Amino acid sequence: MSSLKELQELIHDKYGIDASTLEPDTSLRDKGFDSLALVEFVFAIEDKFGITLPDADPNIDTLAQLADLVDQVKAAQTT
Repeated sequence: MSSLKELQELIHDKYGIDASTLEPDTSLRDKGFDSLALVEFVFAIEDKFGITLPDADPNIDTLAQLADLVDQVKAAQTT
């Protein structure tokens, strides 16, 4: 199961951005996330899912890419 919906809800809860405007191909930078906000969001993701994400991949820019990374890390922890 993709974590996309949970990430959309987390962004809404933490930043007040309407979840319905957060499409999978939404660029986080286009939604106003600067590098500091992205780091803070990564910490929030780690807290929510109980995971540790690897150092940020500079190619990750969209919610779908971030959800894929979260799903990969979650799957690796269960194996």
